[in-house]
Amino acid sequence: MAIIIEQKPAYDTLPVGQDVIFSVSDFAIVSTKTNVKLIAGVYISEDPVSILGYSDYVGTFKTTPNAAGVGMFDFSSVIESYVNADNLAKHSSSYKGVPGTADIPIPLHLIDKFSKNTNIARYFQVVFMSEYLDTSQTPPVVVVNANTGALSNQMTIINGYLKPTDILNSFSGDFGYYMRKFFLSPFVVVGDIPGKWLTNAPAVRYALPTDYGVASLFSFPNDGVTLHHIRLTYFKSNGQQVTEDVDNTSANGGNLPYKSISDYDILHFGCYPANIYAWSATFKGLIDTDDITKYTVVGQTSGGDNVTYPFTVNLLCPNQKGYEPIRLTWLNQWGTWDYYTFNMKSSKSISTKGSTYEQLGGTWNETHYRPYSFKGGKKSFRVNATEKVIMNTDFVNESESEWFEELINSPEIYILNGFKTDSPGSALTTYVIPVRLQTSSYTRKTVANDKLMQYTFEVEKSKTLRTQAV
Repeated sequence: MAIIIEQKPAYDTLPVGQDVIFSVSDFAIVSTKTNVKLIAGVYISEDPVSILGYSDYVGTFKTTPNAAGVGMFDFSSVIESYVNADNLAKHSSSYKGVPGTADIPIPLHLIDKFSKNTNIARYFQVVFMSEYLDTSQTPPVVVVNANTGALSNQMTIINGYLKPTDILNSFSGDFGYYMRKFFLSPFVVVGDIPGKWLTNAPAVRYALPTDYGVASLFSFPNDGVTLHHIRLTYFKSNGQQVTEDVDNTSANGGNLPYKSISDYDILHFGCYPANIYAWSATFKGLIDTDDITKYTVVGQTSGGDNVTYPFTVNLLCPNQKGYEPIRLTWLNQWGTWDYYTFNMKSSKSISTKGSTYEQLGGTWNETHYRPYSFKGGKKSFRVNATEKVIMNTDFVNESESEWFEELINSPEIYILNGFKTDSPGSALTTYVIPVRLQTSSYTRKTVANDKLMQYTFEVEKSKTLRTQAV
């Protein structure tokens, strides 16, 4: 008899934050042989075509059959280290019309149009075998039953996690989270069906004209449809609409025509005002003349049918009280990026910490002593300065209130600076600033309990200012 996969993940697309459970059996071996082990050979690859190649081999894992005679494996802790956040764009993407390179890569948030996945998604497959101790030989030897092995389905793993309230579906003992709602759909209507972007952000978002950011989606064909372009619809101040299509082509950083199956996974689109302003003469004209109030973003087929849910970006005016806007971006539940611009009152504080020493007064290493006033007493050897920022939201609704919980839970948070009239070469150092959230608790507010809802968050810049030594 051969190995049988008794249990596996219910779906072939899964976030690594869920349990990735397999159970396998080889009852003929377990019941008749000594020192039986069930073996799992794990492969993870960027390209599903060559996934079982030597370079994609992760390792071999063994377990002893349990009381039921099956081996249980949980690969979640193994595979989670092979995916992480996309911070840099693919080199085929551009920033202000200049393509990125290996020497000067582009931060993902700043891309003009599209960027393909770099780290957020991988392909995963397992080969199962068994081994036992053959006592008929002298001395006994370990025998691996390679010819009776079993091969799992090929799965796509993404850098996401599940909340305790997320529903797991179960079929014949297999369980998993159903991610089909994020796939492209030829019939996008209200309901839990495909067409959702990889975010829990509200369908109506807000941004200043200088704000950068991306929206992300699964781009592989589904139900006979392909993402041909993103349609932008600009709403002018007089109510007129202007549309502009951004083709999903390799020239624009996209994945059409497909060069390999690995191009089917996740695609990022620069959907916020500063991204569009860099390449669209139409949008630039509307912004420069203050003749636009909002725009919508939706994925479509070549025939103009929607294959994603649309979302709206409302243009914010600079705060009339002169408050400095602070834009945060954070890694969301599905491993992509969410954004919010804190356009109300904010404050910054700087704390310093340094070493001191006692300096002799005057000159002691010259031919004459001179009592210089700037010498002597306690001196700072070096000063390290840390900056903290306290930010306040505008009044928010209940869906935004719930969405902010992901900011509290996020392992990666950055301040994202706005559009500057600088050269592309400065993109790596001036825009994305890592911070740590100092706000450690969060109370979800409701209209019934709290009426008008606002939140305050405090962050600390992760990098300290290290001054010169004395």
